[in-house]
Amino acid sequence: MENFQIASTGLASLDEVIRHLRMGDNVVFQVRDIDVYKRFVMAFIEKNKETAKKIIYIRFTQHAPLLMAMNGVEVFPVNADHGFEEFCSQIHEKITSEGRDVLYIFDCLSELLDRWATDTMIGNFFKVTCPYLYELNTIAYFATFKNHNSYHSTAVIRDTTQVLFDVFEIDSITYVHPLKVWNRYSPTLFFPHVMLNHHFIPVTSSGDVAALYSRLGEDDENPERNLDYWDRLFLKAGELLSSSDPASARVKERISQLSRIFLTRDNRILELIYKHFSLQDILSIKSRLIGSGFIGGKTVGMLLARKILTQSSELWPRLLEPHDSFYIGSDVYYSFLVDNNLWKLKMEHRRTAENYFEKASCLREKILQGSFNDTIKTKLLRMLEYFGQSPIIVRSSSLLEDGFGNAFPGKYESIFCINQGTLEERYHHFTEAVRKVFASTLSVEALAYREKHGLTQIEEQMALLVQRVSGSNKQDYFFPDLAGVGFSFNTYVWDAQMNPNAGMMRLVLGLGTRAVDRLEGDYARIAALDRPQSMPYDGLRSFKAYSQQKMDVLNIRHNRQECLSIQNLMDQGIDLHQTKLAERDLETEQKIRQLGLDRKESWVFSFNPLFSDSDFASTFSNLLQTLETAYSHPVDIEFTVNFKSNGTYLINLLQCRPLQVRGFKDHRELPQEILPDRILFKSQGHFMGGNISTSIHKVILVEPHAYNQLSQSEKYEIARIIGRLNKQIHKETTTVLLLGPGRWGSKIPSLGVPAAFAEINRCSILGEIGYHQTGFLPDVSFGTHFFQDMIESEIFYLALFPEKEETVYQLDLLDNFAQLLDIVPEKSKLSESLKVYDLVPGQLNLKLISDITRQEIQCFFC
Repeated sequence: MENFQIASTGLASLDEVIRHLRMGDNVVFQVRDIDVYKRFVMAFIEKNKETAKKIIYIRFTQHAPLLMAMNGVEVFPVNADHGFEEFCSQIHEKITSEGRDVLYIFDCLSELLDRWATDTMIGNFFKVTCPYLYELNTIAYFATFKNHNSYHSTAVIRDTTQVLFDVFEIDSITYVHPLKVWNRYSPTLFFPHVMLNHHFIPVTSSGDVAALYSRLGEDDENPERNLDYWDRLFLKAGELLSSSDPASARVKERISQLSRIFLTRDNRILELIYKHFSLQDILSIKSRLIGSGFIGGKTVGMLLARKILTQSSELWPRLLEPHDSFYIGSDVYYSFLVDNNLWKLKMEHRRTAENYFEKASCLREKILQGSFNDTIKTKLLRMLEYFGQSPIIVRSSSLLEDGFGNAFPGKYESIFCINQGTLEERYHHFTEAVRKVFASTLSVEALAYREKHGLTQIEEQMALLVQRVSGSNKQDYFFPDLAGVGFSFNTYVWDAQMNPNAGMMRLVLGLGTRAVDRLEGDYARIAALDRPQSMPYDGLRSFKAYSQQKMDVLNIRHNRQECLSIQNLMDQGIDLHQTKLAERDLETEQKIRQLGLDRKESWVFSFNPLFSDSDFASTFSNLLQTLETAYSHPVDIEFTVNFKSNGTYLINLLQCRPLQVRGFKDHRELPQEILPDRILFKSQGHFMGGNISTSIHKVILVEPHAYNQLSQSEKYEIARIIGRLNKQIHKETTTVLLLGPGRWGSKIPSLGVPAAFAEINRCSILGEIGYHQTGFLPDVSFGTHFFQDMIESEIFYLALFPEKEETVYQLDLLDNFAQLLDIVPEKSKLSESLKVYDLVPGQLNLKLISDITRQEIQCFFC
């Protein structure tokens, strides 16, 4: 027979009824009035406060406190307004620190509905908290309001707790009906018990029990209790919409309430929602929601931008392709963790700073192996039935993404589902994609980003945006005609005649992945929207060298994403609208004929015809300025463009967020006269970061020609050495200029130094040097995730083209005016490629000045 450590309820007769409380019990009281629960709490405390056991009151609701501070009782306040994770974390940490054999009193759980608006999360809280309390041999008292929670959450509580009482009063007489008493039994245990003269007497007569509940007048068959409190809120909102003036105070109040529980907590975004969204808009969003909780920053940004545009002009309803999206609420992410027994591991990761990345790796692997409960699975299957075999994309939409704070550029996954095969096969691939997005919250890149920005303890719920991929079938492939990113403010102007306020874009053929990533060995088209024909590389070589050669597509025959040659697709007879987007390459066609090859036409996708023969640039400039005006802040967008049979086009606006810019500093005057032999470099345009004037303390230089002679392994070694140097930089006190050939961050050593962003993020100024003869050419990264990382790390960017006539390039002056450090003395070949210079205090100062107005940058000794 098992030995249990028993405890008292404080009511001797009730102890006899249930064969005493046992350490480890979670005890739930279903009550109609909080004062009834309070009486049981006080009896429990009065009996146990003189024992050696500690008593802690977990206080989190608005109702009057169950008890005041008293000897032997600690009150531990928790703010439920900060969300499920923070709430659970604080309580979990308290339970952990207190250890075993503690007695707990919790406020009424039903009142959490006012904060979280969903029964699901109350059930999740109970599922993750009570087993932990049981494990630590505690006794914990909880209460819920009878018939206030859904059947589902009530069932979760019933299944999890050890003791469940239904307590009610009739004619001032108290009745207690034990509904569950785990591992204990008596012939009368589960009858209602009436309290008379401090004794609990079972009511065993069927007629008496029926009369009792008849007088209580409860309707346990209330159909609304099949619904989560969440759904009931929206049902009532729908009733209000049909019966009230859309501009009434009650409607506005309901818009405010619903916006705060499932759209955003960002007050600046909320102001835009109140201005532009109607109650009908909010209910329409809810109709596409799977689960409950927030829909996340990416989703809100997309919906809000579309609403702003369609309200601003009759033009946009005609030009915008309708979106066809579903939203998976953030509570689904938490429920997934709870259902797969991962919550304890998540809490361990959250509170273990020294093993922050190691714990994350274990949790990430377990997330990839998890499964969804039947309720969510059914809803996901219905969604997939709706989409049919159209390709879809699963996009992260976390609470912290795409607001007026951190952008999280490329830190979380977005995954295409080609969506072919049977429904079960499609469900398998879809849920695999969802798990990957969930797991990406724990990637090294995401965790490092959150750590750097002080967000490790901030609740980061992952919602999902599921979108029908924009585009059409073209033989075995599916892709949009064009995709890109746009910016209402152009911080990378390369021509003094350009107006930064006109905006710019980064444009590609096919899927938009190539617009947001730095392309390995390929180029997106960069266009300033007021001068779209001007290219950043004018004056170097034909634009052909900087045009897009490959494109990303979805292969619907083989169910995979592919990167294919543009020429290969045209050779298959696939129409890429080349007459609208490209220019004939007559020189190449002539060479092909001379070689006797079969190809008929060759095209260079410069996009010049699109800009010269249509209103494309002015339309996007208008779109971006409309959004910037509404946001009172620069914005950036992601979009696709598809051509209709009549030659016109439709825009699919996929994403909109405040542009993460640090703003321009005051105008800096360039010195009028600098001795030519003191100018390290001087360039027109090709920089990002606005006006700066700064002294440089250290220069790290990867010399392009020497680097070009290295083996591939040696080039990787150069990158690792730079990473070690980067760790030694104290950015607050040391301004470092890092210069290297081609593209920083490239994965291909032949295109640039293959250093990850984390290996260069402490430099203050990043320069890319372009030489045709070495094959190293910068990629204007404006608009990519790499660019967003630079902006948020406050790194000034510049590109140098020594072969341009107007460029002054005299890096050998460093040998004259700076101290060369021995970094790799044992490897002379590497030391020729990688040089580190210190500027000696008291000698010549190295200064960098940029003037955004004149589009000029100078670095000189003075």
